[in-house]
Amino acid sequence: MCNSKFTLIAVIVLIHVAAVLAKTKLLTGGTIIAYDEGIQLPKVIRGGALIVKDDRIDQILDIAPLNGTFPVDTEVIDCTNKIITPGFIDTHRHGWQTVFKTMGSNTTLGDYFVRYSASVAQPLFTPEDVYISQKVGIFEALNAGTTTILDHAHHTWTREHAAAGYNGSIDIISLYKNNYSNGASWMLGKQAILLRSLCHMTISLQTHTERIRKTFKQSLRCASDLIGLISVTEKPISKCLPVTTSLGHGTVYAQNPHLSTATDVRETVGNAPEDLHNAGILNTSIAVVLAHGSAISAHSAALLRATNQHISITPESEMHYGHLHPTSHLIADQGSLGIDTHFTFSTDILTQARLWLQSTRYRMYSNTVDRWQIPNSNPFSVAQAFLLATRNGGLALGRKDLGVITKNAKADLLVWDGTSPSLLGWADPIAAVILHASIGDIDHVLVDGNFVKRDKKLIIKGYDDDVSNFLDAAKRIQQKLRDTPLVPQVGKWLGGFPFGEQYQIDVQSGNGTGYGPSYI
Repeated sequence: MCNSKFTLIAVIVLIHVAAVLAKTKLLTGGTIIAYDEGIQLPKVIRGGALIVKDDRIDQILDIAPLNGTFPVDTEVIDCTNKIITPGFIDTHRHGWQTVFKTMGSNTTLGDYFVRYSASVAQPLFTPEDVYISQKVGIFEALNAGTTTILDHAHHTWTREHAAAGYNGSIDIISLYKNNYSNGASWMLGKQAILLRSLCHMTISLQTHTERIRKTFKQSLRCASDLIGLISVTEKPISKCLPVTTSLGHGTVYAQNPHLSTATDVRETVGNAPEDLHNAGILNTSIAVVLAHGSAISAHSAALLRATNQHISITPESEMHYGHLHPTSHLIADQGSLGIDTHFTFSTDILTQARLWLQSTRYRMYSNTVDRWQIPNSNPFSVAQAFLLATRNGGLALGRKDLGVITKNAKADLLVWDGTSPSLLGWADPIAAVILHASIGDIDHVLVDGNFVKRDKKLIIKGYDDDVSNFLDAAKRIQQKLRDTPLVPQVGKWLGGFPFGEQYQIDVQSGNGTGYGPSYI
């Protein structure tokens, strides 16, 4: 979701953590969903093997090697009857909000801004709360097979809050990005200095090999995020661009709010691709990820294609809050998938891929059926949904080595139990994962060649203590929310649009609708 203030976010796209440096691993006997760069389609290898060296895929074998034909110190992982896929990539997430879980089950976009967004949430959080909320949120993502996250960290109200979110990420695993708000207490110029220092710290960590081996194995990227209700054409942007440019190649922008035509209710400011392009942002080596793109215009889509930039589609969020996505499917070639506010629903990209697949099929089928015709083909394949959840996320981040199983790609891998009740009898491994599997079918998760989940259990030192600290923070913060009255959604919202009366579903015969209260 977008914030109500101008925000600059440093984004570390990948922080992959493991207890020890990876040695050579052999994943053998499984069905591998690799990627064929020649035809740009998934390639299924049955009974094959992967050789992983350190953090990279070293070899992809069509036939599993016999015992005694690989080095004696190789760790062998038997993947017979299992499916091996790349890890999922989430290109839009707010990790700091984990402590809000289940508090926004019936919320709306208008309610979100006045109850859960960064513009109002600071009084609820100590820096320690931000730390544990960010950290435990990553546990959930890893458990669900998400190995890369572009996180919109809107918790940078103070230097201490900003550093806490950063530390919560690098102290455990899979990703991070830091956020900066142009507020009265901490002006943007000072925050830009911290952004530089965090990114320089990231670079420094990468040069200290022994420390990394002892504590974590990581790949880090810094970035900045321009979001909120100030246009990129306004003066504050001049403070951000020099910082972002100085971070160098690999920086990622995440532009929020929602892209749309000027007459659409989703439009809050003019931060469309045209504005980014005029500001000198789009046509550079910087990867640009635009959040939502809910009602993107044909002209904006053409500009993103011309500059090879991407949007992050968050299917469940866009349905949950009501900003919808009437045209996002028309630029799926420059699309990726994200979660957005994982406190309102589960954080797994698998669910988002399935929702987007079926809702897009519905939209495409409707065009034919509304003409009183019977569709003669399926408009959206499971392979396309799989690519959106994996490879397209890597492309959005400017990383062709992410979200794919190819030689020299990052060894971010998922191993699925093909004999689970939900997968038993599968023939098509892609359909098995996208349409039949649940995250409970994931046996192993590897990040940078290291196990972070094995035999269906997360491998996290101090997990019980973290859970205890998280529950204490969640209980306290959720009680504060219970004690805070709901703000009536009346009058006008951002941009001067009026609130409209929303009809509600009736699921109960006789008196009442069955809607009920919030059961928090």
